Amino acid sequence: MKPTRIEHVGIAVKNLDEAIPFYEKLLQTKCYAVEEVAEQKVKTAFFTIGETKIELLESTDPEGPIGKFVEKKGEGVHHLAFAVDELSEESLAELASDDVRLIDKKPRRGAEGLRIAFLHPKSTHGVLTELCSE
Repeated sequence: MKPTRIEHVGIAVKNLDEAIPFYEKLLQTKCYAVEEVAEQKVKTAFFTIGETKIELLESTDPEGPIGKFVEKKGEGVHHLAFAVDELSEESLAELASDDVRLIDKKPRRGAEGLRIAFLHPKSTHGVLTELCSE
């Protein structure tokens, strides 16, 4: 499993309707997709800057991960996501064998239909890290 690029930067926001116009103006580009990922209790909005995306995340449930994050830390950078050539249970098991703490032991479906898995920030020097593949 080799990282190929930064896939996106995830930013937790309280309200997409307020955040989208700000980021459209700041980034000088339009939001190209808004999607709800019910399993993760989140609604997302995406922007493209070069080969990297910015993902805004609004909680759909205060008890969901983004809801808890915003309540505890406020709005801000939530995670960094890397595109990888292949994400599998085997590649995650290999990371775990190298003492990387996994949040997801097997890939699951995320926004835009990508296969995703998260690595715990306690084993990634404080950065919640997402791995993504098609």
